Amino acid sequence: MDIRKIEQGVRLILEGIGEDGERPGLKETPVRVAKMFAEIFSGLETPDEDLLKPIEGENHDEMVLLKDIPFYSVCEHHLLPFIGKAHIAYIPDSRIVGLSELPRALEHFAKRPQVQERLTAQLADIIMERLRPKGCMVVIEAEHLCMSMRGIKKPGAKTTTSAVRGIFRSKQSTREEMLELIKKNY
Repeated sequence: MDIRKIEQGVRLILEGIGEDGERPGLKETPVRVAKMFAEIFSGLETPDEDLLKPIEGENHDEMVLLKDIPFYSVCEHHLLPFIGKAHIAYIPDSRIVGLSELPRALEHFAKRPQVQERLTAQLADIIMERLRPKGCMVVIEAEHLCMSMRGIKKPGAKTTTSAVRGIFRSKQSTREEMLELIKKNY
């Protein structure tokens, strides 16, 4: 990541909106924004190969669901955040992964300029590729600040996307089971 270029870009933006980039409140803003961008776009720097390594010697063949996983990402169209929660389910075909690996994969793909539809599909695809389960399903619900604070200005509106693979696609009862489990508050 080229921190210096980010700083230069922020200075140009401040100048472009008519601000004085040298006034006390803004003088350090380019540095702060560059550091923030390095953090929120860190998914561009880490390799996909490190994701979802199966646990050796473990067997399981029933649904695994992690729900209400909070996340944030940045919409690539306006560089504004979208914030929400993800629900990730898979039915192993003997291979499982540590539970923290699923939110780690979500974070990895969310921390790059993104669209929600692609984020949803990328999670499902990497689960299928790395774990080779009988199937998986990813549902993401998020509020997009590009819709809430600009343009149509509809704060609170949520977008829901899903990616359905394997048995979740071919067997309606499996898909319905996952959706029912998401709704339950234990």
